[in-house]
Amino acid sequence: MGADPYTAAMRRLPALALATLLVLSGCSLITVDLQPRIKPLEEQTVEGKGRNKILLLDLSGLLAEDVVSFSIGAPPPRVPLLARVREELQKAGEDDRIRALIVRINSPGGTITASDVVYHELLAFKERKKVPVIAAIMDVGASGGYYAALAADTIVVNPTTITGSIGVVMVTINAQGLLEKIGVTPVAIKSGPMKDAGSPFRPLTDQERAVFQGMIDDFYGRFVALIVQSRKMPEDRVRSLADGRIYTADQALRLGLVDRIGYLEDVVALARERAGLTEAKVVMYHRPKEYRTNIYSATPAATNAESTFAQFAAALGGAGPRFLYLWWP
Repeated sequence: MGADPYTAAMRRLPALALATLLVLSGCSLITVDLQPRIKPLEEQTVEGKGRNKILLLDLSGLLAEDVVSFSIGAPPPRVPLLARVREELQKAGEDDRIRALIVRINSPGGTITASDVVYHELLAFKERKKVPVIAAIMDVGASGGYYAALAADTIVVNPTTITGSIGVVMVTINAQGLLEKIGVTPVAIKSGPMKDAGSPFRPLTDQERAVFQGMIDDFYGRFVALIVQSRKMPEDRVRSLADGRIYTADQALRLGLVDRIGYLEDVVALARERAGLTEAKVVMYHRPKEYRTNIYSATPAATNAESTFAQFAAALGGAGPRFLYLWWP
């Protein structure tokens, strides 16, 4: 039996609605944007009370300028690390009630540029805002993570923190043997002998290795110079301990790489003291629907293991060698 007239009419409604929409739009192309919009930061108090505020900025995971992507079923897009750090610091800079900054670090480092940009943004905020800045290192604050901490007035580590790994590593691969096994022979037509230096399709030449080593030495020299400046240590002493090894909290304290050992609540108390406050509330910035419960709350990027692995793979992969301030055991 055929459908009754009422049912048939109801089935035609979606088609009629679409036709009407096309007519009203002048038959122009209709696009549907399924990507959620990234909304401005909001402030949330995570601990304490009072009129004055201490901002807690979360710096977790690999330090890299990752690319925002979106696909059906994927988590909502997030702001790249460098953009988020700058946005949070700009918002804090416009708030006269922000009296101190705590940078909570849990990072093995990352690309040399991302590490340096984070350091630059923190240092510029400190000089512009004239408030105490304290770095609180959690599990790991190594290589680029420690590099970023050098912008702070004081570095506090947890009793079980791993830090150090001061140095630079260049990561590349040599897939020539694998390609030969499957019968593939890459060919590079180039303008000069160094144009494809670091190619994964052949071994490094002695000349290429010397060039890359010179670049690494320059990047390493910058790292050492920042430690000399920030930690008030002689350069020869810094170079003696900056051979890439990691240090425990006690070792780092003895070597003068950090200032104190304590927990996050000790850092909050220190921030209040340095700001000359008897009471203050600790605030974090977040996007709408991102919940903050206390001073150990993290950004979604820091708690997303899949995202962190993707960042790590992107930093180590890509179309050529990468120079990294990274603890990479």
